Amino acid sequence: MTIVLVLGSAPNVVQARHFDRADIGTIVAINNAWAVRPDWDVHIHPEDFPPEARPAPGPDQRIATHVDYVPAMNAFGGVVWCGGTMAFTATYWALHALRPRVIAYLGCDMVYPTTGTTHFYGTGTADPLRPDITLRALPAKSARAEALAALQGCALVNLSADDSRLTFPRARPEALDAIRPRPHDAARIAELRAREDALGYTAPDGRYWQVADGFAPSEIDAVDAAWSALAP
Repeated sequence: MTIVLVLGSAPNVVQARHFDRADIGTIVAINNAWAVRPDWDVHIHPEDFPPEARPAPGPDQRIATHVDYVPAMNAFGGVVWCGGTMAFTATYWALHALRPRVIAYLGCDMVYPTTGTTHFYGTGTADPLRPDITLRALPAKSARAEALAALQGCALVNLSADDSRLTFPRARPEALDAIRPRPHDAARIAELRAREDALGYTAPDGRYWQVADGFAPSEIDAVDAAWSALAP
């Protein structure tokens, strides 16, 4: 099992350029974040990420696409419940493919200023804040991810010191080896997973927007609220 660093595109992600690689097993770069460090291991992006913005992988680097991450998210309940933003996509892919003991995040706070620089490369789109049935409660999706990761023996932590929609505990990069998951109630988690399954809000191909008319936002909100209650 390994320590995974997930890099998003918030301005603070440039701090990762100074992290000691000896403290990190695998670096997963989301979208444009591959430009932060040349020694990334996995680049993960959605189907509509522009081809001209994608990196050319080296011999020890790989690309993870929807072909890889949709089955991973399905293994954890599907994208409706996992959350349709790339930070959570990267989380469930890493849990499924890498079986890590720690996943640490930087540049994934999903908090955007109304003016000025929003991304490390300048100004970009606040994609996780778009109107979307899977993103109505980002802290709830965060609490869910931490709970399911804990059952797998994996701790999720946030290396950012900034305001964040992630509910993970804060950590320092040099202290990751000592991190352990916070305790969670396995029986309660099983109850919430059963509630999700009973609703049947699935999209096996990942294209949930094509079937979202059959999903009741109030039902999703109720389950999200229950997940949020698990966050310390």
